[in-house]
Amino acid sequence: MEKKSETLDAVDLGILRLLQADALMTTKEMGQKLGLTTTPVYERLRRLEKDGYVQQYTALLDRRRVGLSLLVFCDVSLREHNREYLLQFETEIAALPEVLECHHIAGAYDYLMKVAVRDIDDYQRFVKEKLAGLENIGRVQSHFVMTEVKNTTQLPV
Repeated sequence: MEKKSETLDAVDLGILRLLQADALMTTKEMGQKLGLTTTPVYERLRRLEKDGYVQQYTALLDRRRVGLSLLVFCDVSLREHNREYLLQFETEIAALPEVLECHHIAGAYDYLMKVAVRDIDDYQRFVKEKLAGLENIGRVQSHFVMTEVKNTTQLPV
């Protein structure tokens, strides 16, 4: 059974905010910031994990430091829109490591993807060898990021 966000109290939300800022923060450190002892923080954290509020713990890398200096938002429209083609596209896109995000959207295009690559030549190879190789691709429009004004994974809870 999935809990609704309105059932979270101020302490639960505080734990989630602290985790988003620093997932390595100990339950003792969280307790100090929230005015609680370690045990209730630990129990609430385990409940938040069990109830699916915390999906996973991960490290956020600096994409430029690992050689992925070009960030591209890519609009994709498909030629056919039946369920089978949509699921096939989503499965194939999910397997491409260059694609950081893919969203099925409403509007002029069907999908919006966030793609990270080394440079423009790498992106051209991605489009030509991977994206264009997918069976049902109709149109692709690319938007090259010049400046990242804001990039966060922290939800406003």
